[in-house]
Amino acid sequence: MSADDAQSAAESAEEPAHENALQDVIAVDGDDEPQGTVNRLDAHTGDGIRHRAFTCLVFDEEGRILLAQRAHDKRLWDTCWDGTVASHPVEGQSQEAATRQRLEEELGITPDQYDDLRVTDRFEYKRYYENAGLEWEVCAVLKVTLSDISLDPDDEEIAGLLWANYEHLHDNPEFYRQLRLCPWFEMAMRRDLAEGEEEGVTPADE
Repeated sequence: MSADDAQSAAESAEEPAHENALQDVIAVDGDDEPQGTVNRLDAHTGDGIRHRAFTCLVFDEEGRILLAQRAHDKRLWDTCWDGTVASHPVEGQSQEAATRQRLEEELGITPDQYDDLRVTDRFEYKRYYENAGLEWEVCAVLKVTLSDISLDPDDEEIAGLLWANYEHLHDNPEFYRQLRLCPWFEMAMRRDLAEGEEEGVTPADE
C-alpha cells in the first residue's frame, strides 16, 4: 500500500458513521410481520431490506393537506416534498405512537391539536434514489386533521411547508411537478383518493 493509500484509509477510518448506521429498523415480510431488527443504513443500501415504515397525511379542517419539504442534507429524497411526515417505528412501538413522536419532533404538532389520528392504509413498495440508496418498505398510511394549525418546524428536518388543495394536487400533478413529490406520498395519495372515489367519499366528507 502506498503512503497516499494508507493516509486515505486512515482518514476513512476516522470519518464518523452516518447517523442511520447507529439506528435499527424493523424488518418485515410482505404481510408486515416482524422478522427482527436490522441496521437502518443496511436497510437503505445495496439491494435493501424490507422494513416497516409509515407516512402521515396531515390536513386542516378545510381539507387542505400540509406538504413538507425534506431537508437538503437528507441522504435520500433530499429537498423533495412529502405529505407530511414519514419515518420508521422502533421495536415495540406502534405506528400511532411513532407518528405522534415524529409530528411533534419535526413540526411541533402536539396531541392537543388533533383527536383523530388513525391508520387508513398499508402498502409495500420499492424505489431507488439516484445512486444513494433505496426504500423498500411496508408503509402504513395514517391521517390526522388539525383543529389548530400552529407549527414549529425543525429546520434540520423541514426545509419548507405548503398547504395544498388535496384533490387539486391529485388531479393536476403536472402543476406540481417542480415540487418533486416523494414516491411513498404519491402512492399513498393515489390509493387514498381512488378508494374515496369508489366509495363516493372525499377528504372533506371524512
